[in-house]
Amino acid sequence: MQALSREGHCAYFVGGCVRNTILGQPVSDIGNAADAPPEVATTLAEAAGLRVVPTGFDHGTITVLSDGPHEVTTFRRDVSTDGRRAVVAFSTAIEEDAARRDFTMNALYADRQGEVIDPLGGLPDALARRVRFIGTPAERIAEDALRILRFFRFMAIYGDPQLGPDPEGMAACAASVEMLHVLSRERVGSELRKLLGAPDPAPAVAAMASTGALAAVLPGTDIQALAPLVHLEGTSGIAPSWLRRLAVLGGGDWREPMRLSRAEMRVLQDIREGLSGEGLAVIAQSFGEGVATDVALIRAAAMAQPLPERWRAEVSRGAEAQFPVSAQDLIARYGEGPKLGAALERLRTLWIESDFKLDHEGLLKIDSDS
Repeated sequence: MQALSREGHCAYFVGGCVRNTILGQPVSDIGNAADAPPEVATTLAEAAGLRVVPTGFDHGTITVLSDGPHEVTTFRRDVSTDGRRAVVAFSTAIEEDAARRDFTMNALYADRQGEVIDPLGGLPDALARRVRFIGTPAERIAEDALRILRFFRFMAIYGDPQLGPDPEGMAACAASVEMLHVLSRERVGSELRKLLGAPDPAPAVAAMASTGALAAVLPGTDIQALAPLVHLEGTSGIAPSWLRRLAVLGGGDWREPMRLSRAEMRVLQDIREGLSGEGLAVIAQSFGEGVATDVALIRAAAMAQPLPERWRAEVSRGAEAQFPVSAQDLIARYGEGPKLGAALERLRTLWIESDFKLDHEGLLKIDSDS
């Protein structure tokens, strides 16, 4: 900050790091804004012995490495937008830079001494945990349709549930739902992961559903069990899981809408298969302790009931059970190949159906008699 402020220039902390510090929340990354254009900011930083990476030089952004990465962006103003990306011009006015941001609580700056600079009156909104678009909500959304999803994500993470959603913001989101189709699946998936990973996303997701935005990005969802699921997670001391919460929304094919990885899709499919009716011990044996825990929570949430007694013990019992037959026990009879695999699978199915009671000797006798 000292380096960027030389030769008459000004530099500030901006956005999330200021907002989160004000709200007493952890700061994961540090953003800076400066009136110096990127080539001047680079010269100033390098003159102070700091390494500079031109991560978005043409758009005014460099990354300065000083006790971790600092993303430094020159003050900017929007020239034109198409709902996905903006053409910007550099500016020397902090008011212009603030005006192009999304929410008032994100248009907060702080100098090196920690004094907050609030060009647009966003500090009262931040302190009240009021998520409000800067200026006219419809205009902010027209600049970038992702702001519809960010509105609900910020409600879930930073908003005061007692205040409820901002009416003007809700109306603008509802009127602009069709714009969501211009967004890339990667951007949508990233926002939804963050939203569903919030401590309690249920009120924001309900608001999102009421505007039609949820159906636009995740068609076929049912939000009824989400709030009970969040409650059960809290009362059971189980960490939130965005993937578990996605599963409780229903059975849509969300690989493409969410850009799920193969591993994420596999977990989602395992949860859905586990919900088909097997006992928790069987699910834990088949899919693992994590999936069985997810199934227990989702089943109870769907019925709006408490978790069953001894559910943890059942999950542990299934996860810890060891199938007592190995390939070595059967290879003499079947040799290596598909027949050996089929025989092992057949015995494993019988073992599970016996509630893990069939032992090594009993299973081998069944095999020899077949």
